[in-house]
Amino acid sequence: MSKKAPVHYINNKKFYEEMVLYKKSVDRAKELKLPPPSASDYIGEAIYEISNRLSMKHNFVNYTYRDEMVSDGIENAIMALDNFDPDKYNNPFAYFTQIIYYAFLRRLEKEKKQSYIKRKALENFYFDSITDPANFNVSFNEIFEDEAQFTDLMNHYDKKEDDSK
Repeated sequence: MSKKAPVHYINNKKFYEEMVLYKKSVDRAKELKLPPPSASDYIGEAIYEISNRLSMKHNFVNYTYRDEMVSDGIENAIMALDNFDPDKYNNPFAYFTQIIYYAFLRRLEKEKKQSYIKRKALENFYFDSITDPANFNVSFNEIFEDEAQFTDLMNHYDKKEDDSK
């Protein structure tokens, strides 16, 4: 019984060859003092596929802002195209996967911070309106469904704020 070779969605060898060609064209454009050329369609598709597939991993798939994560990953990978050195790296798939992965982590941190700001504003609104209960008759538990998660989030960002001072 023979095993089939796994089917990969990115051909790393072809991706490397395309990156070598792209890097040569960028170097040529620099020598001639021309604007840098566009990357090939294959490079763009590969970056898109890496970003999209990475977002489907179990630790990223259930976020409501997954599309923003994919966009951030693509943007960061495109910004790093010129930094890829074919003499130093021979695995563009791994290189761009790392860039996209850390873009995802930065997006998660941004979204956590936004969540903190929204919760803090809601908390301030609730406590400000508690002085006049006739105008605002909602229990604390109705506002904060998961108080433990909210407390952890608040403590995390309050500690960050204290550390920055």
